Amino acid sequence: MVNTRLAKKYSLHSSHTRDSMSLLKTNYLPMNRKLQIRDVTLRDGQQSLFATRMKQSQIERVLPIYKEAGFYALEVWGGAVPDSIMRFLNEDPWERLEKIKAEIGNISHLTALSRGRNLFGYNPYPEEVIEGFNRNAVQSGISIMRIFDALNDTSNIKSTIKYVKENGGLADCVVCYTVDPKFTRKERILARLKGKPLPKAIFTNEYFVNMAKELEAMGADMITLKDMAGLVPPHRVSQIITSFKKQLKIPVDFHTHCTPGFGLASALAAIIAGVDILDTAILNFAGGPAAPAFELIQIFCTKLGIETGINLDAIVRINKILKDIRVEMGDIDSYKIFPIEFDITKDQLPEHIDKLFDYAIKYARSDNEEALLDTCGQIEKYFNFPDPDEKVKFAEVPGGMYTNMLSQLKQLKQEDLLPRVLEVIPTVRLAAGCPPLVTPTSQIVGAQAVNCVIDEKNGKPFYSNNSNQFVNLVKGSYGKTPIPVDPDFREKIAGIREEVPFNTANYEKQPNPSFPKYGENVKLATNEKEELLLELFPTVANKFLNDRIERIYGQPLKDAETKKQQAYEAEVQKYNALSDEEKQERLIDGLYHWN
Repeated sequence: MVNTRLAKKYSLHSSHTRDSMSLLKTNYLPMNRKLQIRDVTLRDGQQSLFATRMKQSQIERVLPIYKEAGFYALEVWGGAVPDSIMRFLNEDPWERLEKIKAEIGNISHLTALSRGRNLFGYNPYPEEVIEGFNRNAVQSGISIMRIFDALNDTSNIKSTIKYVKENGGLADCVVCYTVDPKFTRKERILARLKGKPLPKAIFTNEYFVNMAKELEAMGADMITLKDMAGLVPPHRVSQIITSFKKQLKIPVDFHTHCTPGFGLASALAAIIAGVDILDTAILNFAGGPAAPAFELIQIFCTKLGIETGINLDAIVRINKILKDIRVEMGDIDSYKIFPIEFDITKDQLPEHIDKLFDYAIKYARSDNEEALLDTCGQIEKYFNFPDPDEKVKFAEVPGGMYTNMLSQLKQLKQEDLLPRVLEVIPTVRLAAGCPPLVTPTSQIVGAQAVNCVIDEKNGKPFYSNNSNQFVNLVKGSYGKTPIPVDPDFREKIAGIREEVPFNTANYEKQPNPSFPKYGENVKLATNEKEELLLELFPTVANKFLNDRIERIYGQPLKDAETKKQQAYEAEVQKYNALSDEEKQERLIDGLYHWN
């Protein structure tokens, strides 16, 4: 759809170096295609901005309108949701999913994020646990399970594909985007002199395409290029999505975040490259560390003649409620920066802002990355989204990893070591087989880098203090790393030279204790779903289920004891009010024998 206001006289921002009139004279050719939108507001959006603290009652305020919106899919579960809502809200993860499904029905696919063999926890699990969790997830309402592995090890995804599809769900298999470690020229020269040259390129476009093809052959129903850290720039995403579309026969999704400032521009580049599905969040839960805003994507799609099929009136109503919810969660809001009030159904953008959308499309089509990023940055600034995080952009690590390392150092009162930690990360990561920086490997590598720098400060060699998780990563317990771990290094860290994969024979099921004081058959976990919560989140689920047992069984007993005590005290008061003669008579009659 061509915006006629583009024909008006317009003075470009100084950073636009192209011939402005030639750009304005070129009409858009409608692309005549539909872009499916996966809304991630209720899972990834709230997890990115508010540490997954939305209550069930808050979610239920927007569900009826989401039913009207008509999104292709809604990401509502998995990730940190099961852990966080038990830990902080005392809510049941299964009940949350089932209530959402009851309201949405089959209007939109409900999707969850799973860490493959790690499921929604942080450790590898045996087949019976993987099967049980995926079966129950699909039966409770999930129709698309998005499956990734923190090492991009496809063998860790295989089982989940099988069990999701066996139960009637769709397997959305993830290729985790990551970047190569950054080494200085000096470091590369020193490595060559030592006879162990540093790798020049690991995560090439071919690497991502080959992994996607492997997942398609394993039964994937769709492929997602998942950029958890928001590190993929527009030019790169255009290359990868274009290759995916040429070499895959299944739909392609793109997921990114806006932390370092690439998100909106890269999303537009993915659209131009022909992506089938795009992940977005609604305005008040978008931007910053979260996904690009749906409203901005919709403006681009309208100009490109791309249909999204979304009820925009519903979006406006949802967005208003989301703002109220943000205010309610102000104490845990990461930014407390609200986007401007914007009604996409009626508000007219200022002419110079409207033109920025047109120029962004031109720059995306001509692969002018610098101008595209600048233009999208101006758009986001107008809508009052947080500025790009330059520290994260420079360090090329996920925002959560950066803040975790800083928090770790602050607890030790050594935050001045952070610059050195950032320098050490590539070395630690490479030694551990160069895992993608995504949960949980990002936290494992980051924490170990902190340990190494503290060792160094204390006059000790690197790896004098190693976490159990880092040992397991090097050992091979999490799976195969993108490049092999040096056997000498593995022996130094784990005491063995050969890789030792996760062994299900060593797995011990979590105990499910009984409560005989409440009844013969009362157990902590009363059904398979609760047993699965115990397996994945033993500490958190144990407390959650204990509290539930107390609420269900303990309170009636406490109430009965309270009433008995109150009756006793009432009788004592009556007795004390009697005369001495009356007390004697009652005692003789045997009416008051409290002992």
